[in-house]
Amino acid sequence: MKIKNLRWWIVGLIALATAINYLDRQTLPVAIGELRKSFSVSDSEYGMINSLFLFAYGTMYAVGGRLLDVLGTRMGYAIMIIWWSIANMLHGFVSGVLGLGIVRFLLGLGEGGGFPGSAKAVSEWFPAKERAFAFGIFNTGSSLGAVIAPPLLALVITVFDWRWAFILTGLLGLIWVIAWLKIYERPAKSRFITETEKSVIIQALAEDTAEQKVDLPWISLFRYRKVWGLLVVKFLTDAGWFFFIFWLPKYLNDVRGLDIIGIGSYAWIPYAFAGAGSFLGGWFSSYLLKKTGSLNIARKIPMAIAASMLPLSLFIVGAPLMGAIIFFGLAMFGHQLWSTIVQTLAADMFPSRIIGSVSGLMGCIGTYGAMLFSFCIGFVIEEYGYGPAFVISGTLHPLSFLVILGLIKKIEHVNIVKNI
Repeated sequence: MKIKNLRWWIVGLIALATAINYLDRQTLPVAIGELRKSFSVSDSEYGMINSLFLFAYGTMYAVGGRLLDVLGTRMGYAIMIIWWSIANMLHGFVSGVLGLGIVRFLLGLGEGGGFPGSAKAVSEWFPAKERAFAFGIFNTGSSLGAVIAPPLLALVITVFDWRWAFILTGLLGLIWVIAWLKIYERPAKSRFITETEKSVIIQALAEDTAEQKVDLPWISLFRYRKVWGLLVVKFLTDAGWFFFIFWLPKYLNDVRGLDIIGIGSYAWIPYAFAGAGSFLGGWFSSYLLKKTGSLNIARKIPMAIAASMLPLSLFIVGAPLMGAIIFFGLAMFGHQLWSTIVQTLAADMFPSRIIGSVSGLMGCIGTYGAMLFSFCIGFVIEEYGYGPAFVISGTLHPLSFLVILGLIKKIEHVNIVKNI
């Protein structure tokens, strides 16, 4: 059976995997209040547990990206989601901080391959003019998973308990793998693609063919200034994002006094803003590209808008509850708009063969930045409260935009044979 516009079905499937990815990682932040009724977890311990997840996540982001380049997108992605789904289910069987740290580490190992796999799949199915929108669609999945998480998990925890929240969400990923293995192949090999769509995609991607024959050693990526620009930006801004997603439910419980039902009622709203940022960021960038014909303009204007929104998080502490939720939402809207464009840059500037490696390095360095931030911020919050954390996280994106202007003066395709 042939499926018209199969590439959009493919990106929809990737968006669903990304939603499951975020649903799984958000189970602990939502359940932490109830979990602490079973055993004690301090703010500093919570920060260290998040750091363990991020260390594993960042490491596998790089290694997983390379594995995806070697194993191929279809099998590589399937292995990653099977691993993280089982690891998520194991959360439901822990009885102390040590066990929680171990299973969180295992979850990070699996989830680290998710975004490099998505980036590689998009690079195999979408030409440059559609790529930002495709990235926006699958990146919206992260916010969809995070939006669903608070009310869904609150319901599961209320009806059953916090342990079942991990077990049931882990099962979703195992079901997704069945559909992925049945549907996904590269365009040239797919039995579901129409001949018209296949010829359009292959022709559009033909310009990469010569460069894809070049086997660029992983370490050689560090020779490119544009790679360094992407790495610095990810190191800074991922710290702010992971702080928001890991600490939002806990902040609402600790400072605003919300119980699990209250968290389920309010915590989804900022993630809905984030989803809108992903979708509109990709659409807006693609619109600018069609109007101007310039990748440089189409990517940098949305990034400038996004960076200007993050300082709104400085107003969270002094605002009433609903105002704090809105400021959270605007900041997270800005980050996901930003993230959609930053992920697109790897596909914009590097050939498909090494996009998994470039995206993996970006995720690795970005997550290590988040890991260091998370490790320190637990102690900061324990001693000084949430105010300093919001100040730092609100200034990282404007600083990163200045880095972009300095290190990536023009967004254009890199010739990996001649340019060093």
